[in-house]
Amino acid sequence: MATRKPGGRSGKEARRAELAEAVQRALLARGLEGLRLRDIADEAGVTPAAVLYYGDLDALVHQTYQQAIARYGQEREAAADAFADARLKLAACIEKGVATGPDDALTRLLFEYWPRCLRDARAAALDSALTERQIAVYAETLVLGGAQGHFTLQDPPRLLAANFVAMEDGYQMDVLAGRRTRDEVVAALSAYARAVTGYDPSTPPEQHV
Repeated sequence: MATRKPGGRSGKEARRAELAEAVQRALLARGLEGLRLRDIADEAGVTPAAVLYYGDLDALVHQTYQQAIARYGQEREAAADAFADARLKLAACIEKGVATGPDDALTRLLFEYWPRCLRDARAAALDSALTERQIAVYAETLVLGGAQGHFTLQDPPRLLAANFVAMEDGYQMDVLAGRRTRDEVVAALSAYARAVTGYDPSTPPEQHV
């Protein structure tokens, strides 16, 4: 019978989780193009042969990207779900969608892998799923804001939601490269929100007349 770690995780599951963390560290340190199986093995403190037990390099990287996407989507949804007021949801969506800075590990992981989407159908499918997931959160928030009487939408909710996500993606590279600060990007997205909804997410709801 498999041994169990605290929290009900088996030894094999724990080792897989540790390996996933090693893949992330190696990806962030070397980048996708320079990544070797040896780099992952060194991060995990094992031999390359031991790493191969869990899959080849492409499979391990794909799994890491898949996990990063799931975590990113879950965190965005949880941030929005914390509020019933669409104004607070919108502010949370914007805040959660912007990298904290050049060292934001989760966002860097997503952008390290993104170029592969141009040639890899599996990677492109994951990226499309993440984009749709982010658009859905924004669209639901915008529809709710209209129903609550807080937003006056200038275009269809889905179009505006797609624009929010596209702006985020464009600005993320600036934040990761250190060309813009997180605060500057949040301000830019808030300005767009104000233009298309009539509400400024940077201002607490109680300050609106």
